[in-house]
Amino acid sequence: MKNLSLMRLSIWAYLAIFFAYLLGPLVIMSITAFNSPEFPRATPWECLTFEWFSALFQDERILNGIKNSILVGAGTVVLSVAMGLAGALMLTQIWPKLRATYYTIIIAPILVPGVVIGISTLVFWDRINRMVGLGADSFLSNGLFLTVIGQSTFIASYCMLVLVARLQRYDIALTEAALDLGATHAQAFRKVLLPFMKPAIASAAVLAFLASFENYNTTTFTFGEYPTLTIELAQKVRYGITPAISALAFIIVLLTVFAALFNEANIRRKELVAEARKDATVEELSSGQFKLPGFLSSNWAAVALVIVACATVTVVGTATVYSPQQCIADVQEQKRMESELRIQELLRQRELRRQQQQEEQGETAPVQSQPTTGNNSGFGGVFAPGTLSGDGAEAETESEGNNSGFGGVFAPSTLSGDDASEGSDN
Repeated sequence: MKNLSLMRLSIWAYLAIFFAYLLGPLVIMSITAFNSPEFPRATPWECLTFEWFSALFQDERILNGIKNSILVGAGTVVLSVAMGLAGALMLTQIWPKLRATYYTIIIAPILVPGVVIGISTLVFWDRINRMVGLGADSFLSNGLFLTVIGQSTFIASYCMLVLVARLQRYDIALTEAALDLGATHAQAFRKVLLPFMKPAIASAAVLAFLASFENYNTTTFTFGEYPTLTIELAQKVRYGITPAISALAFIIVLLTVFAALFNEANIRRKELVAEARKDATVEELSSGQFKLPGFLSSNWAAVALVIVACATVTVVGTATVYSPQQCIADVQEQKRMESELRIQELLRQRELRRQQQQEEQGETAPVQSQPTTGNNSGFGGVFAPGTLSGDGAEAETESEGNNSGFGGVFAPSTLSGDDASEGSDN
C-alpha cells in the first residue's frame, strides 16, 4: 500500500510539473494582458486594465497581419489537404516494394529546414516567372502565392501522415462492392471513401491551418507585400513590444480552449446518444425522443464550455464600464514620489562622501614649519626665504655699512645723494 501511494503521488507530481512547464508561459502571458505597465510583465502588479485589447484592435499592422495569415492559411489548407490525400491514396495502392522509397520521398520536406524551403521557393518561381516572360508584378511573384506554395511543400506531408493513419483502417472491400454494384470510381470515392475520411480530413485541415498560421522560417522569404501575423510580431519584438501582443496571445488561447471544449463536448454528446439508443424502446427510437442520461452531469466538457463562456461574457461586460485611469494616476504619483526620494537619498550619500573625503584630506595634510633666518641656511643664507624680502635687504645693508666688498664702492649708500654731497664738500 505504501509503495502504491508513493507511486500515485509521484505520478501526480510529474503531471503537475509537466503541465506547469507546458502551460506556465501561456498563463503568465495571459496575465500580462491585464496589467497596466507599458512593457509586458506580471509582477509587480499595478492596475487591472483592458486598454491593451482596444490598442490591439486599433493596430493596423496587427490586423493586416491577421487578415493575411487567414488568407494564406485558407490557401494552404486547400492545397495541403488535397496533396496529402493524394499522397495517402497513392501510398496505400503503390507496389509494396516501392512503398518505403515513396514514403521517404513524401516525408523528406519535413526534414528540410524552413529557411531552405523558403529560399528555394523564391528562387524557383522567380526563374519560372522569367522563363514565361511575365513581369515582376505577375501572380508568380505575388507574396500570397509564394507563401502558400512554400508552406504547402512541407505541410502536405503532415496532412498525409494524418490521412494515412485513417486510411489504414479502411476496408477496401467497401469500394470493391460499390464498383460491383455499378458505381464508377469517382462515385465510389465520393460516396464511400470520402465520408469515411471526413474526420481525418477535418483533423488534417485544422493541423494545416495552425501550422500555416504560426510558420515564420519559410514565410520570411516569400511574404513580399503581404506580411503575416508572425512577420509583424517579429518586427514588433525587434523594435519594442507592448502588452497588446499579450492580449492577442490571450485571445488565441481563449479561442483554442473554446474549440477544444466544443469538440470534446460534441464527442461526449455522441457517446451519450449512443448509450441512450441502446437503452431506448422501439417507440422512442421511432419517434426520436429519448432521454439523455444526465447530459450536463455526465458531459464535463459541456459544463466547462458553459463556465468559460459565462466568464468571457462577464469580463467583456466589465471592460465596458471599468476605468483604470484613477488607479494609473495613483501609481504614477507613487512612482514620482519614489523617484524623488531616491534622488534625495543619492544626493545625501554624495554629500556624505564629499565630507568624508574632505575630512580625510584634512587629516593627511602635512604641517608647514616656520622658516629660519640668519646665516644658518646653506650657501651662506643666499637661498633663505628672507633674502628676497624688502626688510631683510634693508637690515643687511644697514649692518654691512662700508664693510661690503671692493671697499664699499658698490654699497647702496655710495650712490645716495647725502654721500655724494659730502664728497663734493670735501
